[in-house]
Amino acid sequence: MNPKMKKTANVCMAVLAILFMGHSYCLAGDDGWQMLFNGKDFTGFKQLNGKANYTVEDGVMVGTTMHDTPNSFMATEKKYGDFILEVDLMVDPSMNSGIQIRSLSTPDYKDGRVHGYQVEIDPADRAWSGGIYDEARRGWLYPLDLNPKGRKAFRNNEWNHYRIEAIGNSIRTWVNGIPCADLVDDMTSEGFIAFQVHSIGKDAQEGTQIKWKNIKIKTENLVRSPWTDIFVVNLIPNNLSPQERAQGWKLLFDGKTTNGWRAAGQEAFPKAGWKVESGELIVLSQGGAESQGGGDIVTLDEYSTFEFQTEFKLTPGANSGIKYFITEQYGSGKSAIGLEYQVLDDEKHPDAKLGSDGNRTVASLYDLIPANKNKIVNKPGEWNHARIVVCGTRVEEWLKGNSLEKTSLTGAHVAHWLNNRKVLEYERGTQAFEALVQRSKYNEWEGFGKWQSGHILLQEHGDEVHYRSIKVRKIE
Repeated sequence: MNPKMKKTANVCMAVLAILFMGHSYCLAGDDGWQMLFNGKDFTGFKQLNGKANYTVEDGVMVGTTMHDTPNSFMATEKKYGDFILEVDLMVDPSMNSGIQIRSLSTPDYKDGRVHGYQVEIDPADRAWSGGIYDEARRGWLYPLDLNPKGRKAFRNNEWNHYRIEAIGNSIRTWVNGIPCADLVDDMTSEGFIAFQVHSIGKDAQEGTQIKWKNIKIKTENLVRSPWTDIFVVNLIPNNLSPQERAQGWKLLFDGKTTNGWRAAGQEAFPKAGWKVESGELIVLSQGGAESQGGGDIVTLDEYSTFEFQTEFKLTPGANSGIKYFITEQYGSGKSAIGLEYQVLDDEKHPDAKLGSDGNRTVASLYDLIPANKNKIVNKPGEWNHARIVVCGTRVEEWLKGNSLEKTSLTGAHVAHWLNNRKVLEYERGTQAFEALVQRSKYNEWEGFGKWQSGHILLQEHGDEVHYRSIKVRKIE
């Protein structure tokens, strides 16, 4: 070898050595991608929390379940903020696992327990692979009930390809090229990446395995994938992400003013009973006396087919509601009549025990249809997320992107969601719906529930209730 070639070779070897010491492994000619795992050993990683067995077999990271040990994590020693991560994985269908990103393990948090965002690996019938869970912290942030198409992406007993984009406040996931989750959140901006072997119960079979290979990461010159049409979970108050804007979402509350709202039956916003404070639209307490403050408020615009969402926070014993298809033709004082998504403290407000079969509890279609009894409800003082979908096709088919012939009643198909789980679904204008109306308090209003369009209303029921992140988009 001539001296010049020898010098060049030595420089290359030195560069490779530096990269190896820094636990990054070059992928030559692949536009900034680096191997996160070298396929030989666990250099650059450390095992946290549990004692499940991790081995390297033929260039593959293998995790094996064990009894009597908590969740185990093979975690990078390095922390990552913005990145794109890709990995191929195969898991025993009886297991549950996940990939931790922007995660932490600190002595001051549950004695070092790993916590942070986890991209789910779920081969069970639930099929939430690609969803986002907040390990040891807030629980599910993006369950795949929000994205039926995504539930079909994962393939059992095969290698599956995961892509995770964590850029700024946005975390997005794909499984086998199908978009699965879209989360906007600012709780943790940086942390390690880790590969989980979930703990198993005493009755579960020990020795089941999950395998990871081709684990690569890119941290510079990141380019986002094109925006998709899947639902966005945005946990930043009063914020619209670029993808939400592309989907047609608009804020109905800017966090500062009452623009876009007026009192029911009036031209202006109420002078009493409501206030804006700390980015929240707050119904003030009137000692439980309905409409003794400023009364209900309605949107300036009317809606026929739409998606609506908001966060609400109850005080103990509080009562409020979100009404839609509001017509001010019928009303009582400072209120108005329409279909109602119940907002209520089920534990302490007496209305929860009235009605029929729980149809006055939180997230129910008030006095008509009860919400699922297995609903997840956060206690007073904590935020809950409400979502209403009104479309011209059956809601499940609409969520899947399938088009069905519209019924004669615009916006006939309706679903209520609470904390990102669907809790009820119904069709307006059917014989079954009419029967429910006739046995309810609404039977005195002609045409109740059949109106083709109407305002959206927030109810002032004399109790303190907080709202924020109020959003709507029209469905064409």
